Amino acid sequence: MTPASPRPAPPRDFGQTGLQVSALGFGAMHLNDERTSDAEAGALLNAVLDLGVTLIDTARSYGLSEARIGRHLAHRRQEFLLSTKLGYGVDGVPDWTHDCIVQGVERALRLMRTDVIDIAHLHSCPLETLQRGDVVRALDDCRRAGKIRVAAYSGENAELDLALADPVFGAVQTSVSVCDQANVPDRLDRARARGVGVIAKRPLAGAIWRHAQRPDDFAEGQYWDRWRALDLEALRQDLAPDMAPDEMALRFVAWLPGVSSVIAGSRRLENVQRNLAAVARGPLPAPLQQALLARFVPHAAQWHGVI
Repeated sequence: MTPASPRPAPPRDFGQTGLQVSALGFGAMHLNDERTSDAEAGALLNAVLDLGVTLIDTARSYGLSEARIGRHLAHRRQEFLLSTKLGYGVDGVPDWTHDCIVQGVERALRLMRTDVIDIAHLHSCPLETLQRGDVVRALDDCRRAGKIRVAAYSGENAELDLALADPVFGAVQTSVSVCDQANVPDRLDRARARGVGVIAKRPLAGAIWRHAQRPDDFAEGQYWDRWRALDLEALRQDLAPDMAPDEMALRFVAWLPGVSSVIAGSRRLENVQRNLAAVARGPLPAPLQQALLARFVPHAAQWHGVI
């Protein structure tokens, strides 16, 4: 096996939805990067499918991403599951309303040139909006109409708790990493018990170990603080000195019970290849996995999920 053609981990059941996903999914946020031309985006997307990745995740807020997926992958639509996020940004319609959800689904269908969206998430929907219920009903209406297959929620904390308790939602997307274990194990266990598919986002925690200084980004700044407070680099050097931090982070998340798929994005195909190979190596050695879990426990009450 060469680095250019890593063998993917076997596909996994996506909860009890009847769908299957690749253990590593592709996060398409970077397709909005102005440094990536349309031709480069198309080549990357097709190469990702060629590698055996079968989950492509995007969002309304990812700019050009949805349109580029439609333009370059419509002819291969049967080869992958399509996941997007919505609830805002529909012209002439207030955000987080019934009409915004319904019209947002229609807009995504047009942009991505498909008849159905496999997984449609309410994207970090505020708690009070979820509790009001009209956007949840709208998403379920779209599911009943056959425009989406799985109604899902993307977010953290109390909102995620509500989604995990609501039978409308067949899937969730949430942050899970060595620096963000707010969902481990309780929420992952609840999802598994209910048959809810789980997409773990930010499994690399922004790769903050590559930064010489604290990043300005809100989430990455918090991950930087946590990485240092947990002294995870010293832990890695002690228990797995030959393993790159990226590999340690991906394998930690990808093989947690309850996680269906981890999504990681990149503008560079070689990064996707490396991530795919890392996940395919299987669970971390038990002493390292247990040590990473144990390091977080004293901070669990104070460190909530990073939105």
